[in-house]
Amino acid sequence: MPARKYKPTSPGRRNSSVQDFSDLTKKRPQRGLTKRISRNGGRNNQGVTTARFRGGGHRRLYRIVDFRRDKDGVPGKVAAIEYDPNRSARIALIHYRDGEKRYILAPGGLQIGQTVMSGEKAEPRTGNCLPLANIPAGLPIHNIEMRPGSGGKLVRAAGRAATLSAKEGKWAYITLPSGEMRRLNLRCRATIGAVGNSDHQAVRWGKAGRRRNKGRRPHSRGSAMNPVDHPMGGGEGRRSGGRPPCSPTGVLAKGGRTRRRRNPTNVHIIRRRVSRRYGEVKIPK
Repeated sequence: MPARKYKPTSPGRRNSSVQDFSDLTKKRPQRGLTKRISRNGGRNNQGVTTARFRGGGHRRLYRIVDFRRDKDGVPGKVAAIEYDPNRSARIALIHYRDGEKRYILAPGGLQIGQTVMSGEKAEPRTGNCLPLANIPAGLPIHNIEMRPGSGGKLVRAAGRAATLSAKEGKWAYITLPSGEMRRLNLRCRATIGAVGNSDHQAVRWGKAGRRRNKGRRPHSRGSAMNPVDHPMGGGEGRRSGGRPPCSPTGVLAKGGRTRRRRNPTNVHIIRRRVSRRYGEVKIPK
């Protein structure tokens, strides 16, 4: 689905592009599979801002997506491909043979009328969900569980896919889009194929107003603040220098380690992701 450009009638239109949404087959969401969510503007239950520069934006209905894919042995027919304002990927409406309807993440190449299935007896083809033990090595996968039965947590963004590299004993070794290699239990489930809407990253926003509609408020540079407000604030002139870029709490912003040193899941990481600034990020012992 390519991005579409308008005539440059203004500076915002000149540098912006939009998706043409030609892959969508239904405009209104399915009743019963949506719910209203309250927005908090980046604040916690005490009203303190914990995520800066969030708030406003267009009102959204949350689509209830089936990340567990636990309806085993019941074939489902793809009824529609829909837009989801809460994620970059498209979602597919599935009509199961027993009458139930569910949303799933729409992988690339999924067609209207195609049949999908979950469970150990499902075939390893696009849209089907099955345990890693039943997936041949080398296939692209997404919506991957980290623990059996917990629902898909990994690789859910538009255009992304992981690769099932190998199997050994009770472990499956997968390579994530970031370059990280991780081992997972063979009973964990994954969906075959890459997530659809791969042209999402080609869209250029063009103007600040489109970001405001997404719920992103203006972002102030740390170097433009006072020293009491940010570690990089103050000084004479536009830049004071003297330290690497960091957050207001001093966490490094470009390639710094933010993972807990004693995270119990470190034993499942075989190779860490590759950082653009520091190369391969090594796991602290």
